[in-house]
Amino acid sequence: MHLKDLDIIVTAPPAPGWGGRYWILVKLTTDTGITGWGECYASSVGPEAMRAVIEDVFARHMEGENPENVELMFRRAYSSGFTQRPDLTVMGAFSGLEIACWDILGKARERPVYALLGGRMNERIRTYTYLYPLPHHDMETFWTDPDAAAESALDCVERGYTAVKFDPAGPYTLRGGHMPAMSDISTSVAFCKAIREAVGDKADLLFGTHGQFNTGGAIRLGQALEPYSPLWYEEPTPPDNIEDMARVARNVRIPVATGERMTTKAEFGAVLRAGAAEILQPALGRAGGIWEMKKVAAMAECFNVQMAPHLYAGPVEWAANLHLAASIPNLLLAETIETDFHDALINSSIRVDNGFVRLSEAPGLGIEVNEELARAHPYRGEALHLEMREEPCDYQNGNNFQGGAPAGSE
Repeated sequence: MHLKDLDIIVTAPPAPGWGGRYWILVKLTTDTGITGWGECYASSVGPEAMRAVIEDVFARHMEGENPENVELMFRRAYSSGFTQRPDLTVMGAFSGLEIACWDILGKARERPVYALLGGRMNERIRTYTYLYPLPHHDMETFWTDPDAAAESALDCVERGYTAVKFDPAGPYTLRGGHMPAMSDISTSVAFCKAIREAVGDKADLLFGTHGQFNTGGAIRLGQALEPYSPLWYEEPTPPDNIEDMARVARNVRIPVATGERMTTKAEFGAVLRAGAAEILQPALGRAGGIWEMKKVAAMAECFNVQMAPHLYAGPVEWAANLHLAASIPNLLLAETIETDFHDALINSSIRVDNGFVRLSEAPGLGIEVNEELARAHPYRGEALHLEMREEPCDYQNGNNFQGGAPAGSE
């Protein structure tokens, strides 16, 4: 059995666009006619440029190869161009293709992917969700409205979720880490207070940031949130300075989580050695694929660190995340996004039930991709999957930064 054909579909979720502006799906076919699906979570270049990268990675390192040889293909891609170091764009391309290989292998053996990774360790996978506006909420003001967030959190708990994530701490700017405005700290404290009062001990609070603070600012904000005992403090400083994140971890009594922007065991290993995080959040469509993150999970075990696969993409990456999650002992929880489009794109083949997912024994990733639906929603915009803004933090008028990829901002 050898890899023969590649097809790439760039699909755009309808407004409000939870999960990003577009998702890059890849479909591999073998010479024996078995197809496998993957998803490339790569957003540093536009989708058309990324299409060319994916095609090059496939043709150069994978075409004609037995899909079993995941390790060999990874080393080819990782070493390409005489590099042997993490490359976000190349690894983003390889990750989706690697996921598709596992889908093929599972189908060829008529076994789910998790069975090929050591078997099912977790019968039920605990999931969490971001807080999104309810139908009666104002889409513009929701992101800085503690009372609306508390309503949304209570709705999540009533649907079975035992952990909710929110991100009220101000803008992500391309300028790097900044000192938070005092109003951002106050808003963040108000969010934690309102949500904790709404859900009590029924749910963990996951405080999301996206590397927007300098070290001193992250410590100030984190210490202000300590009375509400969040389960984690996500990526408080930029991901390129691990020692600074370790300083935050040493000075804030909330577990630090990081990893959505990291790729390969080289970067995750540096986090573990520095003691920079208690929770790793790989996005499997970017981080090197399923096998590479199985290695990272094993490394994390040695440091008593837990895994919480990250999702801000489509349901194919979600499926890959879940198969890894099912197979590892140090799982904390896995992110999910529940929208009609996510659900329809895989024909409801994986569902969240009362806050948990149980994977079936369906072969491969266990998903049925609705290829017609994916092709019916092509991405025609110019913006990247996610983008930072150029304007600095506003210390005078406050910050009202809409989460995710704002609808209509293409």
